[in-house]
Amino acid sequence: MSKIQVMDDNLANKIAAGEVVEKTMNVVKELVENAIDAESSEISIKLIDSGVKEIIVSDNGIGMDEEDAKLAFLRHATSKLKKLDDLFYISSLGFRGEALPSIAAVSDVTLKTSNGEVGTLLTIEGGENLKVERSDLQKGTTITVRNLFYNTPVRLKYLKNLYIELANIIDYVNKMALSYPNIKFTLENNEKILLSTDGSGDLLKVIYEIYGVDVTKKMALITGENDDYYIDGYISYPEVTKSNRSSITTLVNGRVIRNNELNKVIVDAYHTYIPKDKFPIIVLNIDVDPILIDINIHPTKMDIKFSKMDTLKDLVLKTITNKLKELTLIPSASIRDTSSVNEVKEQIKSMKEEVKEKPKYEEIKLDFSINEDNTLYEEDNEEIEEDIPKEEYRIKEMIPKGIVYLTYIIAENEDGMYIIDQHAAAERINYEKVLKSLKEKVIIIDLLVPIKIELPANEFIILKENFNILEQYGFNVEEFGINTVIIRSHPNWIKEDVAEECVRKVVDIIISKEGFNFDEFVWRMASTMACRMSIKANDYISNEDQVYLLNELRKCENPFTCPHGRPTIITYTKYDLEKMFKRSLD
Repeated sequence: MSKIQVMDDNLANKIAAGEVVEKTMNVVKELVENAIDAESSEISIKLIDSGVKEIIVSDNGIGMDEEDAKLAFLRHATSKLKKLDDLFYISSLGFRGEALPSIAAVSDVTLKTSNGEVGTLLTIEGGENLKVERSDLQKGTTITVRNLFYNTPVRLKYLKNLYIELANIIDYVNKMALSYPNIKFTLENNEKILLSTDGSGDLLKVIYEIYGVDVTKKMALITGENDDYYIDGYISYPEVTKSNRSSITTLVNGRVIRNNELNKVIVDAYHTYIPKDKFPIIVLNIDVDPILIDINIHPTKMDIKFSKMDTLKDLVLKTITNKLKELTLIPSASIRDTSSVNEVKEQIKSMKEEVKEKPKYEEIKLDFSINEDNTLYEEDNEEIEEDIPKEEYRIKEMIPKGIVYLTYIIAENEDGMYIIDQHAAAERINYEKVLKSLKEKVIIIDLLVPIKIELPANEFIILKENFNILEQYGFNVEEFGINTVIIRSHPNWIKEDVAEECVRKVVDIIISKEGFNFDEFVWRMASTMACRMSIKANDYISNEDQVYLLNELRKCENPFTCPHGRPTIITYTKYDLEKMFKRSLD
């Protein structure tokens, strides 16, 4: 007797369900995508207990007749592929014909559908016992899924808690609403409405429904194209960030995808605008000829392959960075409710106590030089003023009025009041000067006493492999005994009083566990040096140096954040101040 047997359809469907249907979100995804492919303009999703007990997806699409309704639950039955060549021109969201039979194999399903001519009510229990009846003629389709995984207890046991399952569904439906602003989406759980869009086609309205008014006001429109791709969408100002990548929504021909390469490029576009552990809010639509992509690489169809990925990455990076350079990115300070008298008294009391405890500080003279004699670039500054017209500066001229907490410079102009973090501002200035010096001819300073660094064997090997990088940037490095190197010279942008500390930091960057990356090395080296060279909080600087600091900040390519993504400046507009002091009433 043969040991190999062909498994029956029910068993095959349950195995397929293990790949297609892992959680309640997968069921919602498959049903919503079918509704979109059916040319629906309204889609309603109703859940009971995050979909574990019941999921109802209703649409007003083209519907089905009785024969198609029965065929829809057969494996690999689909209306979206007719021949092999169609696989290379997929424009629909679904195409494999696996979703409905997989869902029906692990739940109880009721399908009510009509194409306007005949109505059909179809019931399936655990993939078996198909019952067909007549139904009303209301055009569209409603699919009800009950008791998900009731006949696969292992899968049911490992469902996440209801809150996580619901969060996954909300996240997916939000992304579909962003992908199709012309479709009216409604999402409910236990009769509570969680999302409702109007289907007007206005993407910004959908962003408002999902993220609220504060985020919507800080979104910027982007568009870009090349020979292969067209992109458009909205990106958030750097002050609006999230703690994870889930806020990055990328859509390809209307399909929500997750592509790590693409997400990395988007985050890289915000380099130095936001902290490394924060992520922007992005809605990015990508239109491309279907022949240039392959979506048949994952059971959930959430990832795709691009045949011209480099051109897409270049387009996305260029479009986002250019938009960020156009924007004025000074965040407005949030205005708190000052009606609480006790809160105000406590603030005043704490400020008085801090003033009493303040020690006397010596004045610190600013030094943004990267030359040998540590003098300010007075002549160079005049040349810069001539080369860059004032109207091209991204920040208007600000007049300093004083310093609070020996850290924050208070300044003003005709637009309002500004608060500048002196350390973050100095970091940005030094960062761009160091970065510029790295790209130019390096001037080397010989050390009177070489710097000796001893390393573990594994780190020494990594460093030795990258001697050429050190030499390229002006570090004269030599082997000096076992697992030891000496540095005989360094570039002129490193100040003598922090030379050894800076050199050791550069060595640490090269031998870091993350592995050596050239672009990452340049950024980390420049940002590290800038931090070491900059004035700190609690360093007192004179009014003359405050003026100099603010003028230098205005000349920066990105004056709004330090190299680590922290803001350098925030503002209270004149209107904000008048509103707080009741001079302006809404």
